[in-house]
Amino acid sequence: MTFQTFLPDLLWEPLVRTGLLEDLGTGGDVTTQALLDPDRPLQAIFRARKTGVLAGLKGAELSFTLLDKSVRFLPQKNDGEQIVAGDVLAVVEGVAGTILAGERTALNLLSHLSGIATATREIVDAVRGTGVRICCTRKTLPGMKTVQKYAVRAGGGSSHRYRLDDAILIKDNHLALCGGVSAALAKARSRAGHLMKIELEVDTLEQLEEALSAGGADAYLLDNMSPDQLRQAVRLIDGRGVAEASGGITPETVRPIAETCVDIISLGWLTHTVRALDIGLDIEG
Repeated sequence: MTFQTFLPDLLWEPLVRTGLLEDLGTGGDVTTQALLDPDRPLQAIFRARKTGVLAGLKGAELSFTLLDKSVRFLPQKNDGEQIVAGDVLAVVEGVAGTILAGERTALNLLSHLSGIATATREIVDAVRGTGVRICCTRKTLPGMKTVQKYAVRAGGGSSHRYRLDDAILIKDNHLALCGGVSAALAKARSRAGHLMKIELEVDTLEQLEEALSAGGADAYLLDNMSPDQLRQAVRLIDGRGVAEASGGITPETVRPIAETCVDIISLGWLTHTVRALDIGLDIEG
């Protein structure tokens, strides 16, 4: 699987700068200052300690080069690649003061984002052959949305909305506040421009039927429905909109849900509840 999507440095830098500022404080790395010559040349190697999918190399690189532009960061793998324990991911050449100061920020980003990419790839593999697309949601950590969604793409997934202004998504609270399905759809259509999509969240087949009778939406978020209900919903929609399953979906249930012929499965836990991939930075000299 080739991963071709990238993020410009401009989108990585604020996050990396925040991580470095939080870690260095006002005094910097006092341990290295006390024990070592900060100008001692070093080479360090990022190595995978577990099997997974790599994501976040640019964040790791900037964790050093924002401190010292003379650092050499030499990737040995690419984001989106499958890696196994022992693989060399990147080599860093610089002085001790820079490498040790940037180490934790680099590892935090690389391990976290690779964990997201790994979890995504496992789900994508689980539904392979069904034609279903796996999406993440807006359930991301504040300040990390862009890079977390990048990691999902590295794992073979895609994204639901990035922001609230990407599309109109009518959820249960909106329905409760504006008078139900028909009223909500009418108001949404009156406001949406010709390029703005409308998606409606429905909890029951009755809501879906009402929506279809009221002129419909571009997509339907089928929330917490059983496989049998999802199959019925797909038949009702009959190609007149995108069918998206969401809510309580696990690695164990994702394949049966994919086999209901929905178009998309969205999973919030890809970004909000994920285990970091074990990656280490070994000093070579």
